[in-house]
Amino acid sequence: MRAGGVSLTLDHLHASGAGGWLVATAMWLAMMAAMMLPAVMPWLRMFAAMATDAYPGRRRAAVVGQFAGGYLVAWLAYSAVAAAAQQRLHQAALIDLDLRVSTAIGGVLLIVAGLFQLTPLKEACLTHCRSPLSFFLARWDGRAAGPFRMGLRHGIWCVGCCWALMALAFVLGAMNLLWMAALTLLVVLEQRTPRRWRLGRAFGMALCVWGALRIVAL
Repeated sequence: MRAGGVSLTLDHLHASGAGGWLVATAMWLAMMAAMMLPAVMPWLRMFAAMATDAYPGRRRAAVVGQFAGGYLVAWLAYSAVAAAAQQRLHQAALIDLDLRVSTAIGGVLLIVAGLFQLTPLKEACLTHCRSPLSFFLARWDGRAAGPFRMGLRHGIWCVGCCWALMALAFVLGAMNLLWMAALTLLVVLEQRTPRRWRLGRAFGMALCVWGALRIVAL
């Protein structure tokens, strides 16, 4: 991976076939888990507090693990799609060893991500992600597999909220740790700042301008 001037090229991430896809999927899942951890921590803490009495006779760590497992399954599906896209881009010689696409494609991805930030779907998903208590009170599942189901359901909302921002890894370079940290900060800021600030929409307009400038500069 790349951090500042230090880089590590992982050629097997670009391997074709099922083996290369599995390796790439694992890499994307690890990256998604690391980047989304700050955003999901308030959910895990609230679930842990509520689960203590809701699942008598079961260890809290086990039910929290179920919730986290369901959440990760949603991001596993996203990672599998991202890995397949990575393979296609590599086969077409449209991506470099840092998993960064060409300037033109990058500009289009920035505009797509920016426009998605301005949609009602983004706002609905972001509203969900801001309200763990509302979700748990409305959709608590006390069955044995309830924690997993709730984690999966929240994960789907989370993917819906952040899929476009996470796809910017193809623009910024998935091997660039500094850019990945910046994306993580962006996700946390739009989740935790007051709704009236409309940071998500501001980020969207900024991404559209950035993408347009990249295309115009060609």
